[in-house]
Amino acid sequence: MALPGLRGTEHIGFTVPDLDEAHRFFVDVIGCEYVYTLGPFQRDDDWMAEHLNVHPRSVMRELRFFRCKHGPNFEVFQWEPADGRSGQPRNSDLGGHHLAFYVDDLDAAVAYLHEQGVRVLGEPTASRNASEGQRWVYFLTPWGMQLELVSFPNGKAYEADAAVKLWDPRDPSA
Repeated sequence: MALPGLRGTEHIGFTVPDLDEAHRFFVDVIGCEYVYTLGPFQRDDDWMAEHLNVHPRSVMRELRFFRCKHGPNFEVFQWEPADGRSGQPRNSDLGGHHLAFYVDDLDAAVAYLHEQGVRVLGEPTASRNASEGQRWVYFLTPWGMQLELVSFPNGKAYEADAAVKLWDPRDPSA
């Protein structure tokens, strides 16, 4: 069985400490397009806990939607958590995550990030085994969120005999 009607990922939502700072970073540095804003949302009942699994007195100050070329949209939140929980998870933490952007020329993109004062973690790494053909590098947003650049202009090794291929931003409709 599969989820009836599944088409793909429509958006990825994440929380940032300062929505204006995130807006500037995603628009001015990454090149995403701002689309619209919603909020604030605040409730005096248990709706927030029942529907969003957050403390019922938490306030979602604002959310903004961004489109970043091909792939899922970003829904970026700024919360005022009533239980005071905060902190940016690392990849190794439960709930840890990162967002990866495909670029045509990894070296040019890394040089651009350095010019913009973005903290790049190490040098680009060449993948091996099934992902051979891909190079990648991690970098951090101003608030410490982990992002990644990936590039595989000639594809990845697994594609040679794969019955199913991963979605590929080089050919979004395939």
